Amino acid sequence: MIVDGSEGEPYLADLAIRGDRIEAVGDVPAESGDVDVDCTGRLLMPGFVDAHSHGDGKVFDPDVQLALLRQGVTTLIGGQDGVSYAPGNGHYAAEYFAAINGPHPTYRGSRVSHLLTTYDHTTRINVAYLVPAGTVRHEVMGRSTATATAQEMGRMRYLITEGLRDGAVGLSSGLDYVPGLYSDTAELTALCEPVAAAGAVYVTHMRGGYEANSAAGVSEIAAISRHSGVRTHISHFHAAADTLLPILAGLRNDGIDTTFDAYPYTRGCTLLAMPLLPPELAIRPVDEILVELASPKTRAALRRDWFPLVDQKPSLGPEWPTMITLGHIRAPEYAWAHGLTIAEGAVRAGVDVIDFALDVLLASQLEVNAIMAVRYARPVAELGRILSHDQHVGGSDGIFVGAHPHPRAHGTFARYLREFVREHNFYTWAVAVAHLATRPAEIFQLGQRGRLAPGQIADLIVVDPAAVVDRATYEHPLTLATGIGDVFVAGERVLRDGHLTEVLPGRGLRRVPIGR
Repeated sequence: MIVDGSEGEPYLADLAIRGDRIEAVGDVPAESGDVDVDCTGRLLMPGFVDAHSHGDGKVFDPDVQLALLRQGVTTLIGGQDGVSYAPGNGHYAAEYFAAINGPHPTYRGSRVSHLLTTYDHTTRINVAYLVPAGTVRHEVMGRSTATATAQEMGRMRYLITEGLRDGAVGLSSGLDYVPGLYSDTAELTALCEPVAAAGAVYVTHMRGGYEANSAAGVSEIAAISRHSGVRTHISHFHAAADTLLPILAGLRNDGIDTTFDAYPYTRGCTLLAMPLLPPELAIRPVDEILVELASPKTRAALRRDWFPLVDQKPSLGPEWPTMITLGHIRAPEYAWAHGLTIAEGAVRAGVDVIDFALDVLLASQLEVNAIMAVRYARPVAELGRILSHDQHVGGSDGIFVGAHPHPRAHGTFARYLREFVREHNFYTWAVAVAHLATRPAEIFQLGQRGRLAPGQIADLIVVDPAAVVDRATYEHPLTLATGIGDVFVAGERVLRDGHLTEVLPGRGLRRVPIGR
């Protein structure tokens, strides 16, 4: 059965591939092809596009490729949250986002075009890229927290324009990360003007922590869009359905062109330093931060002045030591703590929770990520209301760094199909393809991808609708999904019966403006 991306009902047909393109969909004589793949009882779909991934540096790892392909992901959108390798030499992202993106094995600078080239025929996954605004700011202003001067603004706009010309699919920001949290609305609006002029999209981890604070973050997005004319996309949008859905309706009524991605889990994952260190400390060079963390005086000040504020954070509260699970710890002497909460680790180490958290950060040179539980349970029915919204697209926020990562990296897209299509009927198979392939390909202008039709790039997956299952859990997060055994990228079979083949047809995708 063909699920072609049109949202029409699946239908019986043959599909022929020649080179990297779909040549025909219909009644194709069997003898016309060199290789025949029997898809009886299966669904043939366009390859999925992960609208929010942190696989920028890890996508070269065959184990990561296998985890993605077993979910049906053939393209990921990198450069997220305002921090990644290009433009520049990549050192800032490699240091600050070491526990999220990891290092890039070959990129050494200096342009987006150079980064995209590193993905050409070196992996089985396609990678598209957003120019990261935080990286741009750091490239121009270093660690300054000041308002950008006119000269600095001009340089940042130049780097963004250059990145878009190099093929980037848009601009990203991370307004709870440094240095993004120091970019005010006026700066972001000015940076979005060349994005709007190019017809590209502005993608944002919005300011303020989401959930009950979502309205303030969305208000800023609306102002940026209104004054720059840019299309907007909200990263990993999470809030109660009764909060989130009226916000989206309000944006639509105001004529703000907005889409969003969200993943089908209730826990998040981020740098451990992000909630546990004050931003004025976090923005400093790592070696300076480590000196402070080793200082009894600084620790006493953090305990007295900062951690009471952590206790008041709506997303955490005083129970934060039981809500934070350690996913990646660089320091080998703390490898035993992978998969433990801060509270559990502190008990085993024989210290209090604040000292344990700071000890792990110090020993790991800040390279620690953590799974963040929530203070409430969001039932499947509520998630379904959000994930079935017509402005939603699939995004995992997948992080592949660490011995005990969030299971979303290995399970998101299979979970969409199992839980929200087969088990709870929030989607039909056809609508699921629109959310997971067609719409994101349109938002990020990926050219002839996201549909099964003659002339389209032959990125496609073979799905067993009765067997597709996400098997990664919070306890066992590296378990591979099942039910998607065969995957083609650019017409080449990269997954056969659930196993990787030898071909590497993935590419760094360059944006294809609408009409070209």
